[in-house]
Amino acid sequence: MSDIHDHASDHDRALPPIELVDLRRQYLTIRDEVLAAMDAALSGMQLNLGPNVQGFEREFAAYVGADQGIGVGSGTDALYLALRACEVGPGDEVITVANTFIATVEAIVMAGARPVFVDVDPLTQTMDVEQTAAAVTPRTRALMPVHLFGQAADMAPLQAIATAHKLWLIEDASQAQGAAYEGQRVGSIGDLAAFSLYFSKNLGAYGEAGICTTSNPELAERLRMLRSHGSKVRYYHDLIGMNSRLDELQAAVLRIKLRRLEEWNDARRHHAAAYTERLRDLVAAGLVETPYERPGSHHVYYTYVIQTGERDALKEALAAAGIASGIHYPLPLHLQKACADFALPEGALPVSERLAGRILSLPMFPELRGDEIDRVCEVIRAHARVAVS
Repeated sequence: MSDIHDHASDHDRALPPIELVDLRRQYLTIRDEVLAAMDAALSGMQLNLGPNVQGFEREFAAYVGADQGIGVGSGTDALYLALRACEVGPGDEVITVANTFIATVEAIVMAGARPVFVDVDPLTQTMDVEQTAAAVTPRTRALMPVHLFGQAADMAPLQAIATAHKLWLIEDASQAQGAAYEGQRVGSIGDLAAFSLYFSKNLGAYGEAGICTTSNPELAERLRMLRSHGSKVRYYHDLIGMNSRLDELQAAVLRIKLRRLEEWNDARRHHAAAYTERLRDLVAAGLVETPYERPGSHHVYYTYVIQTGERDALKEALAAAGIASGIHYPLPLHLQKACADFALPEGALPVSERLAGRILSLPMFPELRGDEIDRVCEVIRAHARVAVS
């Protein structure tokens, strides 16, 4: 271990840190436009589902290829309200994965349903199709695949399963704004999609925000009611809903960012290709695994996740060199204390469990520079030399 820390020389420590996500750089490129848009919104004071919310809903729906967008308060709310719109509730089961953020499961539980976990494909780390088909029971009402790390789940066979069993197909697209599957953007494939617009995402607000997309007008109408206390007309309530309306100021920011999303996603893909090229020899030596992009998939690299058997030591080495990294996610949901009521025993999802001990997210954001990618890869390379010596 001392060799690893020795690598973080005085020169390394003198270099500026590299953040996992550096939002300040992006803000500086749009600062004047953001401040002007916020001033205009505050001057107009139409703050309840105002013109920016309505404009963003139309523009984002058009971007993903869906008929309608329904802006809500967060990605968690988007998932929950999607389930409620589909009338998923007590006694129902929803099939999903365990290697995701807990919000996926929180939404299912809040709706009153039971999450049923399946394992993931070892290459894409998205929902295993065969296990999903085997997990369907008479109580299953919906499939909720997660488009993980910026890559779409394998949607065609999942659509076939949903159609065969008359299930709702709800996309958890929280990490995949702009990703596509066989030429079709996520958010327009299932019956409904839920997006988080949390500030670290490819398309992120400056606070909490989310949006649902659908081409089903009945689901869209229910979503609009549910987000506004179950009401179409003020003070007349047809459903028990909640208060989860997209904020007008956040929508103003999101409209500005949406116009740049393709450019920013292209930059992420460029950075991912640079990482993959610089780590190619370590992959060939069996020391590191780089992300797999399924043929026909347009991966937008919310995170760039490598795998290594020396994950924790490598994380330390990066930190010693002033480089942030992350673990998405260190403990699968089926082993989490909060999920005890529907947990699976250790060993039940071997792929998810193995990944949890090997995955490491490297710095990834559009404004990342080539010299910073070089620095990250130099530390990984030096660590690999120590690990095999």
